[in-house]
Amino acid sequence: MNRDSTSVPHRTLAQLLFVIFLRLIAISCFWFGLQYWAMLTGYSLAGHGRFDLLTLPWRAAATGLAIAFPVAALGLWLTVSWGPVIWASAAGGQILMYSVWPDIFGKNLVVVVLHLLVALLYTVFRIVLWREKRRGRQRLVGVDLP
Repeated sequence: MNRDSTSVPHRTLAQLLFVIFLRLIAISCFWFGLQYWAMLTGYSLAGHGRFDLLTLPWRAAATGLAIAFPVAALGLWLTVSWGPVIWASAAGGQILMYSVWPDIFGKNLVVVVLHLLVALLYTVFRIVLWREKRRGRQRLVGVDLP
């Protein structure tokens, strides 16, 4: 079967770096998901984080994040639009856990700062990509007046 078009669109440097960025975040989300699953099944924390031993807030948070992070990892790896949305909900949940309710979940400033840094970098990438797309459209439109 022959292709309709012989030209393949080339990615810009910003697009390539954005895909690499999303895939790195996907790997970290998968790692977070594995950590939560290991905690809930008793594999880590010497079995003290098993689901049946957790308090109700930890049960709800850990179960939700154990599902949300691997799903976000899949969406980010595939670079589909719902990946960052799921990541934002999971990261927002962790930010709330460790900054709003530290008396229940403990304080983990590193996770909060890293999630905020990733959100900032994601926003910068989206602005750069939006500007590239806008510039590309302006090049296509030309005025032929003398």
